[in-house]
Amino acid sequence: MTQAPAAAGRALIAGRPSKGSAGRVALTAAVLLVLLALAVAASLAFGARGYSFEAVWSALITPAADPDAAAVISSRIPRTVNGLLVGAALALCGAVMQAATRNPLADAGLLGLNAGSALAVVIGIGVFGVAAVGALSWFALVGAAGAALVVHAVSTRGSGGSTPLKLALAGAALAAGLVSVTQAILLQGRDELDTFRFWQVGSLSQRQLDELLVPALVLAAGVLLALICSPALDRLALGDDVAASLGSHPARVRLLSLGAAVLLAGAATTIGGPIAFVGLVIPHALRPFVGSKQTVLAPLSLLAGPLLVLAADTFGRVVAPPGEVPVGVMTALVGAPVFLILLRVGSKR
Repeated sequence: MTQAPAAAGRALIAGRPSKGSAGRVALTAAVLLVLLALAVAASLAFGARGYSFEAVWSALITPAADPDAAAVISSRIPRTVNGLLVGAALALCGAVMQAATRNPLADAGLLGLNAGSALAVVIGIGVFGVAAVGALSWFALVGAAGAALVVHAVSTRGSGGSTPLKLALAGAALAAGLVSVTQAILLQGRDELDTFRFWQVGSLSQRQLDELLVPALVLAAGVLLALICSPALDRLALGDDVAASLGSHPARVRLLSLGAAVLLAGAATTIGGPIAFVGLVIPHALRPFVGSKQTVLAPLSLLAGPLLVLAADTFGRVVAPPGEVPVGVMTALVGAPVFLILLRVGSKR
């Protein structure tokens, strides 16, 4: 009985390498690009007021022809850009962390990075009175980095060093503690924390384009570092000894990968809040189609993550008019059953 979850986890993280042919990868990328383009169009078209795709195109090309539609659609552009950035960051962060820790349940939420960023942001807002997104980005990065260091330090204690189980337990315990501290600060009821209360559940509507420079630069640095680490993570999947014999340094690779995850999680949390399940679900959803090579999963995650976030955000805007369901709630509603299905499929392999 105890071997079943472990076998399911190994099946999920291993994927089907035999299916990772160049043709299948190219087809998957093409399908994701088409679906992502449709998701972007839907994000611009649908909401409290809906427009056809033709109206969206016309408003973007010739806004003077329909000023009302152009105004509504232009207000949705920052939200769509936020979804693209957050989805890409969270999905790639999950793929990197799962490969680096060999833990099929690893993502920014499970290992406490989101909780660390959220606590740092609320301290910045409530204690230091910081409101600028650029400054809050640094708070988020410090919070994510601090959480990562604590999880790593705790998981390396004891015999056997750091293991996937220790990482998961340390991350879950730390996340629970940090969330409790964050909630305690919020219960003070201070007016300046009203924005954070909405941001905390995950929202794409809080950041305008002129506020995205610093988070976008941090995100770009995380993406670059993650892509650079991808070949080494593929070697690491063969085992530390084999990876070392092939010229890799396992400890250095894990440290750089953790740095990439911190940058990605910090940027995503600054923009959209601690949105759950994206980094957990996307890599598992891709592996059955393209295999488990990190050099393939990493770039495809940059397409699949935004697709999930934009679809969830758009559906949240139309499911309960005239209000909306925050994207963080929608990704949890979608991600939890999808992950359970993937887990069941993986256990049968």
